[in-house]
Amino acid sequence: MLDVAGVSLTVDGAEHFDHRFAAGEITVVLGANHAGKTDLCRLIAGLHTCARGEIRLDDSDLDGLKPQQRSVSLVYQAFVNYPNLTVAENIASPLRARRMTAAARRNRVNQLATMLQIADLLERYPHELSGGQQQRLAIARALAKDARALLLDEPLVNLDFKLREALEYELRDLLRSTDTVVIYTSSDPRDAFALGDQVLLLEGGRKVQAGTPIEVYRRPINFVAMELLAEPCINRFTRAGKTCALRPEHVTVGGDVDAANMIRFDMSVTACETNGDDSFIHGRVDECDWVVRSYGMQEVRAGSLLSLYARTADVVSF
Repeated sequence: MLDVAGVSLTVDGAEHFDHRFAAGEITVVLGANHAGKTDLCRLIAGLHTCARGEIRLDDSDLDGLKPQQRSVSLVYQAFVNYPNLTVAENIASPLRARRMTAAARRNRVNQLATMLQIADLLERYPHELSGGQQQRLAIARALAKDARALLLDEPLVNLDFKLREALEYELRDLLRSTDTVVIYTSSDPRDAFALGDQVLLLEGGRKVQAGTPIEVYRRPINFVAMELLAEPCINRFTRAGKTCALRPEHVTVGGDVDAANMIRFDMSVTACETNGDDSFIHGRVDECDWVVRSYGMQEVRAGSLLSLYARTADVVSF
């Protein structure tokens, strides 16, 4: 277990929170830019930061330990590899620091390289690798440390979409097979569902909510939590003097409806975009900006009027 207690990620230190990260699970720390994700990682790793709090790993107090003394590995979104070392030498660098024998180093390097599918690149240098290969190398070097906690700070954000998607699923299977505490930070809610056994929502340096991704999705405690797990946003409206919200995927365009269980809205369309699988229809409803996520390729023109429907059971209010 990795326990953080009294953690403060805000400048004034007024807000603090506690959280427990379990071994053998991937916890996705989800939040917008400047939510405190990197500060939390740096705090756990023992790096200089304005964040503060008590950190315990497997019941051992990490306070006062230098970064190199902590059983923690940190992988940043930037490709941080030693440019003058080969792939094999990069992976072996933490093993040399532990004074592992040459034979044991070779075995461990080959094992990690095979696991991360870079075994045929061991004699190359980082500048000869693609972006995805460089990030695999950085992760392999982090795993070589055999740390009890692995911190991945938006490690795939700089990769193209298809490569990122492929690496996500490979990482999920790889990391779940270890008994390591894994923290994966992201600003993309899709990562919570694709990778996360647990999700921790941060906003402005504050802990918003935590739980399994599906639990938090189904039962958000406030609009902030609901928004953080929405793609791309939530649709707000007012009914009987109360602010309510709907997720874009819970709004349908036209069709047969049961008036007793449905609510109707009128949208003035401003734009429509599609990725082939889904269409995102942008517009205005009661002076509020809305986005409707509809399956398939929808042909909707800007300036048109649409009748939208949603189930009353999908309406969220607090």
